[in-house]
Amino acid sequence: MTAIRVLVVDDEPLIADAHRAYTERIEGFEVVAVAHSARDAMAALRAGPVDLVLLDLNLPDKHGLEVARALRAAGSGTDVLAVTSARDIAMVRAAVALGVTHYLLKPFTFAAFRDKLDGYARYRSQLRDTGEVAAQHEIDRVLATLRGAPQDSLPKGLDARTLDLVLAALRAVTGPAGLSAAEVAGSIGASRVTARRYLEHLADAGRVVRSSRYGGPGRPEVEYRPA
Repeated sequence: MTAIRVLVVDDEPLIADAHRAYTERIEGFEVVAVAHSARDAMAALRAGPVDLVLLDLNLPDKHGLEVARALRAAGSGTDVLAVTSARDIAMVRAAVALGVTHYLLKPFTFAAFRDKLDGYARYRSQLRDTGEVAAQHEIDRVLATLRGAPQDSLPKGLDARTLDLVLAALRAVTGPAGLSAAEVAGSIGASRVTARRYLEHLADAGRVVRSSRYGGPGRPEVEYRPA
């Protein structure tokens, strides 16, 4: 997996170096440049691709949010993590409006710093796939990962990845017909009992619809389709 490319921006060289060292201690991240002013930061952003900017807001030539505003005006997808001592609520609101993904107050511990970057890495990983999401809970999970918010828990014994596979199998079917538990199990490589547990959970949550499939001998088979 390609490392996440980071630009560290802080007007204090010692602090900037500490943030660089912190970043390089976390697997999956690579510091590509360090800047001590807004002008140097913009030059670094023009020089090569950057995925994440660790941005101090109190810079000597411009406010740090001017860098974020310039990125958005240019249509850049580079993410910004504000690393600052600014505690003004209006500042936080302005940062959110400019798409700042995280806001980390100085001073902080390495553990707090690592927690933010690990959450950001998980967020990027979840957005790596292309196409459409299967359901609302997938979007909720991505945003919860980014914000560090608690996610809705699944019943004991169920996991989100298998749930996504079940939903993807149902969405792949064209036409009005659904899939039985056995058909879903064959599609995702699980047992029929396992597939049925996930399907029943989704049905109880209103995410899929149960119906009866007639046409064969014996009792009708239950089939499921997206709600």
